[in-house]
Amino acid sequence: MRRVVYGGTFNPPHLGHIQAVCSVSNALKPDKLLIMPTFLAPHKEMSGDTPPPEERMELCRLAFGELPGVEVSDLEMRRTGKSYTSDTILELKAMYPGDELMFVMGTDMILSLETWHAPEVILENAALAVLLRGDPADGQVPTHIEHLKQRYGGTITLVEAPVYPASSTELREALKRAGGLELLSDEVYARIIKRRDYGAKAALSWLRERAAELLAPKRVPHVLGCEEEAVRLARRWGADEYEAAAAAILHDITKKCSFDEQLLLCDKYGMIIDTSIIGMDKALHQMTGAAVAYGEFGVSEAVRDAIRWHTTGRADMSLLEKIIYLADYIEPTRCFDGVETLRKLCYEDIDSAMELGLRMTMDDLAAKGVPVLEISAQAYSWFKNRRGESS
Repeated sequence: MRRVVYGGTFNPPHLGHIQAVCSVSNALKPDKLLIMPTFLAPHKEMSGDTPPPEERMELCRLAFGELPGVEVSDLEMRRTGKSYTSDTILELKAMYPGDELMFVMGTDMILSLETWHAPEVILENAALAVLLRGDPADGQVPTHIEHLKQRYGGTITLVEAPVYPASSTELREALKRAGGLELLSDEVYARIIKRRDYGAKAALSWLRERAAELLAPKRVPHVLGCEEEAVRLARRWGADEYEAAAAAILHDITKKCSFDEQLLLCDKYGMIIDTSIIGMDKALHQMTGAAVAYGEFGVSEAVRDAIRWHTTGRADMSLLEKIIYLADYIEPTRCFDGVETLRKLCYEDIDSAMELGLRMTMDDLAAKGVPVLEISAQAYSWFKNRRGESS
């Protein structure tokens, strides 16, 4: 039985790794291809934002788990300590004494093999498969392979693999800037975003797609309009435009949930419900929306809180909270008496706009016979007093 091992930090496992696995599988025709995430790489420092080993293991399961003939092995994870390839090969040799073992490595690895722990053990007990990707260093490989064979013996095979446009290092940096979406499988990307691995921020295009899946179709134009308005307001008042866009995109993601579904979400995320908002779906959806955005889409606490108060408001709101409250109120699809006055004021004096917006909401609720929540009344008083103090 031919057992091929593809090891690495997989930090994170990206589409280039998957392409390499497919190239190896096509070229070597293994009976079993083992993906072997390292517990601790002996030859390089792990970046400071590297997730725990068990998280990299889970990302590998998501990336490779559905590929035919591929198995993600936790052998090095269970062994802990530095993940020496020589130790791994000896352990596999003992586990599968009759198997043909092959170990996959890149150009940089074969060129530095003699600096590894016990290279003679590696070459004596496993054949090597070297991935050639068109790197400048590839030209040195054949000469170096001849040197290794003369010194250590063993079998070394060359495997052509497609060039992939980004390294794991570049990908980690891209994730911090809301990039990297096109370099990862859907499942891996979603988990990275949810768990905030690598300090990742979700791509806005991805957030729009996920939000659209959760929204009633008629609400999508409102949400897109809210995003557009929030970014304009953020630019006007010096707030973070990315966070304004993300909060606007996600602010209504639980809006179409029934009351019972809202309660289930409250239970799931451990939220204690103020009895004053029971039956007030608008107030409830801001709470559950904030929890889902934070728990499933990896948003910052500032974005979470902007969603949390976008309907009721509160006293002493942050700049981002005010922007989302007002963007929700005045976005381009809104049409009601007084909206143009409020729109103009939003770009002249944001606190006065909050006071006016809260008063308009309270007047509208009173006209409909709906009680005003205490937190909204407190917010209105706070902004009214603030304007009085400033004047």
